Amino acid sequence: MTATATSTERPPTIVVDAISGMALSAAAANVVMQLARLPVGHGVAKSTVESGRVDKHPIKRGRTTLSYIAVAMLGDEDERLAMRREVNRAHKHVRAKEPVPYNAFDRDLQLWVAACLYWGTEMIYTMLYGEPTPEQLEALYRHGARFGTTLQMTADMWPADRAAFEEYWTESLKKIEMDDVTRGYLRDLTDLRFLPAPVHWTLGRLHRFLTLGFLPAPFRDELGYPWTPRDQARFDRIVRLMAVTNRALPRPLRAFPFNAYLWDVRKRIKKNRPIV
Repeated sequence: MTATATSTERPPTIVVDAISGMALSAAAANVVMQLARLPVGHGVAKSTVESGRVDKHPIKRGRTTLSYIAVAMLGDEDERLAMRREVNRAHKHVRAKEPVPYNAFDRDLQLWVAACLYWGTEMIYTMLYGEPTPEQLEALYRHGARFGTTLQMTADMWPADRAAFEEYWTESLKKIEMDDVTRGYLRDLTDLRFLPAPVHWTLGRLHRFLTLGFLPAPFRDELGYPWTPRDQARFDRIVRLMAVTNRALPRPLRAFPFNAYLWDVRKRIKKNRPIV
């Protein structure tokens, strides 16, 4: 069986449940994880493609990222192909030679980004619904390969099973590294310093708290922020409230805004408009 679904398959129920709007609270944490590999961090922090920078165009960047996730996990093969073409068009300009070489088409780095997205998706599902059964976890993991195969990552690069993924993840944690460039960029992101002052002052501390809470300890330590047992207890209470709220919402509201972005992508494809 291949790691990706065919165009006639519907996403497994666990995938539909995992793509929840509640995941947005962990979005910045996942960006920190992805950029904690120095080439990715430098490639994004020093990118000259301003239209794709979250610190320059946060609304557009947010739409692009969430649309990608929606299409990769919930879209059909034609929609994924359209997304691949559009992202490739943007990525061809995202590369650097010095001081840290980076190429957005690097398949090994795409595997790392896909692994971060999958890890975050599994984490959110577990927080909202509890531990998945082995069958559910297998379905979620197999489908998770689409985070990478919607770009250049080949299906055979995705670790063979969840146990193999755990080995890959453990080894990859040894490669995370931030320097002043990436740490400064990610601290600004964590504190919302790129947004207007009233937003930064009002929401910055809460956003930093949630971001740190969702980060595994190695990434939090690399970022350089403290995290205490009291912080963890407070964060755990927030997560429990999120889970209760999520269960109370009807499915369309639970899926928002990913369902809205998927609808928007489909409309843009039909009208031959850019989707990135």
